Amino acid sequence: MTVLYIIVPVAVVLVIVAIWVFNWAVNSGQYDDLDSPAHSILFDEEDPAHLAAQKKTSTKEDAAPPESADPEHKS
Repeated sequence: MTVLYIIVPVAVVLVIVAIWVFNWAVNSGQYDDLDSPAHSILFDEEDPAHLAAQKKTSTKEDAAPPESADPEHKS
């Protein structure tokens, strides 16, 4: 019975630490992009077609103009 006086506070501390680690991971951007790492294992990084597609995608994202807040107003 006296062991409960040790186990319960230790369990509470472990839960608090787990919640803190989860909040840190979410706030630091660990879960921002879940799809790219899963798809990246399917491609050979030295493949010229894959490298060209990555360059094309990155330049499109960099050069894309910001979208208007009003979707019906297009200039």
